[in-house]
Amino acid sequence: MILEVIATTLDDAKRAEAGGADRLELITGIREGGLTPSYGLIKNVVDQVKIPVHVMVRPHSQSFVYTTNDIDVMLKDIQTIRELGASGVVLGALTPDHHIDFRALETLLTETGHMHVTFHRAFDEVEDQVAALEQLLHYKQIDRILTSGGKSSALQAVDQMKTLVERTASTHVTILAGAGLTIETVSDFVKETGVREVHFGTGVRQDGQALKPVDTQLVALVKNK
Repeated sequence: MILEVIATTLDDAKRAEAGGADRLELITGIREGGLTPSYGLIKNVVDQVKIPVHVMVRPHSQSFVYTTNDIDVMLKDIQTIRELGASGVVLGALTPDHHIDFRALETLLTETGHMHVTFHRAFDEVEDQVAALEQLLHYKQIDRILTSGGKSSALQAVDQMKTLVERTASTHVTILAGAGLTIETVSDFVKETGVREVHFGTGVRQDGQALKPVDTQLVALVKNK
């Protein structure tokens, strides 16, 4: 099982790595679902941890619908993230009627280069996830989809997660399960759905609170499940 842990500080990143995390999702604004972190934070994390760092590209938390000005900002962010040496970016864009905004997506992908690309939980707001998945499979740059199966917690979407995993089994895309997973539930969830990668945020933070630091021991407990 591959474990991705949300980091919001350099200390978070080091604690997650020490606990055995396989990858970091680096963000700020954790209570807002994640926003693009500062360039200084990205640089220091990339330089001081050995595990892959995937950086959120999200300029605001108003919605996943982006104007041309937003896209210009995101393009610059992706370019800088790539230059700072991150392994990947985490992004997504929707139309006002909750479909994937492929025009925006294709524009953003022009700057990703050889970085890994995760389509984030904007995927959980689309009307038809299976149809959206079929469309995303056409983009070779996108190798991962972070999703809770369209529910607030992935634990409420076991059947849907299993469907998504089965559809991507022989493709270049991996389903990354996130939201609502806990140390106590992750093992059964992995067995029931077949997911190979899981994403933890508050579940590995002190007292289970979003604004407290990552707890190295909790990360290790998840990893050793």
